[in-house]
Amino acid sequence: MLLDRVFSVSEFTRSIRDLLEESYPEVWIRGEISNLATPRSGHAYFSLKDENSQVRCALFRTQRLRLAVPLAEGTAVLIRGKPSIYLGRGDFQMIVDYVEPAGEGELRRRYEQLKVELERQGLFDPAIKRALPTMPKRIGVVTSSTGAAVHDILTTLARRFATAEVLVLPVAVQGDDSVPSIVNALDQIGQSSTCEIVILARGGGSLEDLWAFNEASIVHAIRACPVPVITGIGHETDFTLADFAADFRAATPTAAAEAGTPDTSELYARLAGLSNRISLATLRMLQDRGQVLDASAGRLHHPRARLSSQRHQLRAQQTRLHSAVRDPLYGYRLALTHAIHQLHVNSPVATVKSNQVSFQALLGHLQRLGTTIITSHRQQIGAAGGALEILNPRRTLGRGYAIVKRVSDGAIVTSALDTTPGDPLITELRRGSVSSTVTGINKHLIGPTSNPTDPD
Repeated sequence: MLLDRVFSVSEFTRSIRDLLEESYPEVWIRGEISNLATPRSGHAYFSLKDENSQVRCALFRTQRLRLAVPLAEGTAVLIRGKPSIYLGRGDFQMIVDYVEPAGEGELRRRYEQLKVELERQGLFDPAIKRALPTMPKRIGVVTSSTGAAVHDILTTLARRFATAEVLVLPVAVQGDDSVPSIVNALDQIGQSSTCEIVILARGGGSLEDLWAFNEASIVHAIRACPVPVITGIGHETDFTLADFAADFRAATPTAAAEAGTPDTSELYARLAGLSNRISLATLRMLQDRGQVLDASAGRLHHPRARLSSQRHQLRAQQTRLHSAVRDPLYGYRLALTHAIHQLHVNSPVATVKSNQVSFQALLGHLQRLGTTIITSHRQQIGAAGGALEILNPRRTLGRGYAIVKRVSDGAIVTSALDTTPGDPLITELRRGSVSSTVTGINKHLIGPTSNPTDPD
């Protein structure tokens, strides 16, 4: 049987390594450390085993220096890394980049998963946080009755705001009974409706010790509580899911008591300051009002004198009012009388009569003038007619004269030079006319009527 390809050892191990690293870019493995070796290079080599198998692991110096907990033989750990092949020997191994104790690692993953889920439900939304009361009259404290936290809280409340009534609801803050105990205490506070604020607290501890405050039922109970909840759990670096759900998160139980109450000494100091400010303001106001009163007293007069002065002013105003009304009326009467007189003088009846007389006179003058003009024009027309009759060229036709015209344009021929041989002519006589044609032209005129200025 022929093989398609024959690998060398190096090619085969490199191919397997590439395939392995591509298929498993990152994996988590839980097991127990054994065969731990830390050479001078600073790297760490060990085997991670369980009851049935083991795998070689390599933790390089850079990642090893970042570990929070040192490696130890026989320790149960949770590692993160990628599988690979050591080409020099062809050994399968894990290249490790993170190591943590097995128990804490599991809790940490549960913590992160639950945090994401509760945040998705909106239980950590800042918009739903409630404002803390300024001076609560009754404060509920949910914590262990035997721990140092309850002592610190009560001491702080007595020191800062001793007038507030404190209701302590002892609960288990660690162990199997802690979660139902805390949920029941928050329910009791909600049912009583007497507390104005709740402090949920406990002292410091490991992640396992504080795990009860990371349960979803605690988070829901905090959001279901009808009054604001302050958490003071663990130390400043400890953050539980209850802290994210609370209306206010304090770093410690003592800080939680301080956050939920005002400081009495500060209140007294503020009251003293406000009292001094009120006293000074009252004194200044009284002084200002006294000055205003003194100034007003000088302007204050007896009502009788004021009424008398106003009575005189009223009479003077009445007199001025009568004059202001009477004088214009008198002027209006004069103006009206004058207007009536002018109306009579300029009456249209008299004007019409006067215009009628003038019209009749003008009409007579116009008729006489027209007659004179017509007579004169008739005389002028008669004289012009007689002169026109005398000058009428047709009167000469009776004496043997004739009028010659060109047929082409009807123009009167007054000179032989106005014609050319062949031109048709019309000769008007006293009675009738004669048509002729020019056959010749004689330029020399004979007789006394010839014009010596005509050219030859």
